[in-house]
Amino acid sequence: MEITTDTAAVVRRLNRIEGQVRGITRMVEQDRYCIDVLTQVAAVSGALHEVALALLKGHVSRCLVQAAGTGGPEQEAKLQEAVEAIARLVRR
Repeated sequence: MEITTDTAAVVRRLNRIEGQVRGITRMVEQDRYCIDVLTQVAAVSGALHEVALALLKGHVSRCLVQAAGTGGPEQEAKLQEAVEAIARLVRR
């Protein structure tokens, strides 16, 4: 992935998620109410899912489109990569 505005946004989002995870760690250490911790875990999980979708969108819009222009085995390989990535996301 090249450094773009999208990349910077993804990095900012990942930094926020990292902070959320540290917050969850503190909550567990402080023996906070389980449902409150689980709520935060769900929020982090959702945020990571959004990052994954943004990365997938970038891959499709750049790598897959570029490979489609070349055709042949490269196109098929990139398409298969995308299908496998989507399958991993929907299995979560």
